[in-house]
Amino acid sequence: MTPDEQDLVRQRQRARARIMALLLGAFVILIFAIAITKIRQGLA
Repeated sequence: MTPDEQDLVRQRQRARARIMALLLGAFVILIFAIAITKIRQGLA
């Protein structure tokens, strides 16, 4: 593999890692929001 090809592969890996981080963060926020909603419904 040439250095240019290696750089392209690394760029794609970084892009995938960013997307996965964003999706994981969104999932955590969603779970947190659901938990808060359920807690508030239980207290009311």
